[in-house]
Amino acid sequence: MNRIIAWLAVIVALALSATGSRAAELVMFERAGCVWCARFNAEIAPIYRKTEESQTAPLRRVDLNRPLPADLAGIDPGAFTPTFVVVKEGREIGRIRGYPGDAFFFGLLNRILSSTGSEPGRS
Repeated sequence: MNRIIAWLAVIVALALSATGSRAAELVMFERAGCVWCARFNAEIAPIYRKTEESQTAPLRRVDLNRPLPADLAGIDPGAFTPTFVVVKEGREIGRIRGYPGDAFFFGLLNRILSSTGSEPGRS
């Protein structure tokens, strides 16, 4: 029994270190019925995973009608949806409140990512 517990502890530690190694993550706080979330879903979501930004900060969605994941406990999602928060090593680096439209979204996101030293296209 002790060996099983030890192996589980090793597996959990490896899993946590693998997720902690990600340079940055773009967390989208959303809720059902949000018109601006729907607009983001129509304009940006279909192409986001194909962008350099997604290689730097993959998109993660969090439904505000559910409990916050434990790893985001220190991040205040705010009152407005959508709210996009760039998280690096468990810390908030920057945020975009609301969806500013496709013409401005990537510019604002790139400004945040460049402040982290994780700008798209850099290794």
